Amino acid sequence: MVDGSPGEFAMDISVIIPVLNEAAIIADTIQRTRDLGECEIVVVDGGSEDGTTEAASSADRCLPSSRGRARQQNAGGALATGDVLLFLHADCWLEPGAFDAVRRALADERCVAGCFRQRIDNDGWAYRLVERGNALRVRVLGWIYGDQALFIRKEVFDRVGGFPQVDLMEDLYLAKRLKREGRMRLIDHAVHVSPRRWQQIGLIRQTLRNWIFIALAACGVSPTVLARHYSDVRSSF
Repeated sequence: MVDGSPGEFAMDISVIIPVLNEAAIIADTIQRTRDLGECEIVVVDGGSEDGTTEAASSADRCLPSSRGRARQQNAGGALATGDVLLFLHADCWLEPGAFDAVRRALADERCVAGCFRQRIDNDGWAYRLVERGNALRVRVLGWIYGDQALFIRKEVFDRVGGFPQVDLMEDLYLAKRLKREGRMRLIDHAVHVSPRRWQQIGLIRQTLRNWIFIALAACGVSPTVLARHYSDVRSSF
């Protein structure tokens, strides 16, 4: 076990990174994660064709999986050995001190999960508004998106059955389950997020579309149906 600071629980952290055709960036993501401190890094590949698995050779494990972020993250979570699972997208990275911040949050036994404050790597003022809106969503509704680096106690992840096996918004559906399990924390350390999706689709268009899809899901529209209309920058998790 990793020793925490005084007053913190000692707990091991497994970082799970689902990937699909991320050869250009995955090695850097792994190294940035390794620099944070002792952890287990599990990369789960959904059938990349660009050499992603070779580029991810510095991970502790690189697993094959059927395609789909929920399926990939569940595969990683099932084999991870840490007390805490931290799900990190390949185009995101955490600032120094992130692991200690997670341990401090989970030192409260009532806390079962949480996420990080976003920092979208673009200087535009509109991105700051998106960051604030996303933080407010977590604080008020408890809805966590995948690019906010969700962390969760392994025992809780196993108890709720992991991510729902849906084709879209698996992170949101899991967060709704977790609200019944205990508290969730938005911690102040930042997760840096690539702006590539907003840049390709358009910041306003992407933000509005996210909220429309959430509203449709709340009205009972199947995630499978929604996924058919949701393009991905990497052509498709």
